[in-house]
Amino acid sequence: MGSSTGNGYRGPLWSELAADGHPLDFVGSGRNGSMADPGNEGHSGYRIDQIAALADASLTRYRPDVVTLHIGTNDLRRASEVDTAVTRLRSLVHRITARVPDATVLVASLIVSTSSTEEQWRGAYHQAVRQVVSDAQGAGKRVAYVDMSGLTTADLADPLHPDDSGYQKMADAFHRGVQAAGRAGWLKNPARVPAAWTAMSPVETPSALSGRGSPVWSCC
Repeated sequence: MGSSTGNGYRGPLWSELAADGHPLDFVGSGRNGSMADPGNEGHSGYRIDQIAALADASLTRYRPDVVTLHIGTNDLRRASEVDTAVTRLRSLVHRITARVPDATVLVASLIVSTSSTEEQWRGAYHQAVRQVVSDAQGAGKRVAYVDMSGLTTADLADPLHPDDSGYQKMADAFHRGVQAAGRAGWLKNPARVPAAWTAMSPVETPSALSGRGSPVWSCC
């Protein structure tokens, strides 16, 4: 939603990674958008637990090198889910790193919204997300935080979804995350982009890179 091409942030992210010289293959059971490499694992409206339910099979099949996660918006929209959202996120990150221990997992902060329900909880959720990432790093996992604060309400197409300018900013943020992972020596092969599993509950579908290129699994 909000993307004129249906590619969301996957299109500009693909272009940025390709410009870096990475061979790419976005993978997943979904085929959304106009881009030539449309594979993704996105499921609009899913909560964290719903993404977790499909993670094992998808990650086993595609073996991503990089996983990008923008996830939790739908949990914050339901007051009954807020208290356990961070627990579910922690469990999901653990599940991913257990299934693909060499993968780089990029966990993004939630983009701004004009939903009073989400905005009420977004700040506290971000603090908890940072702790989840810190704990995973402390356990030796290749997990990093990606800051999406560059988006403003001017980048929204509706209360929850970015427009094309917003998706470009999301792509830029994830691109910086991949570059930082490379500098940290997390990428298994400097000539390849690590597969990424991205989760963005309300915004986009996940996409993954696999095959001859580096698999990127994104969920949004």
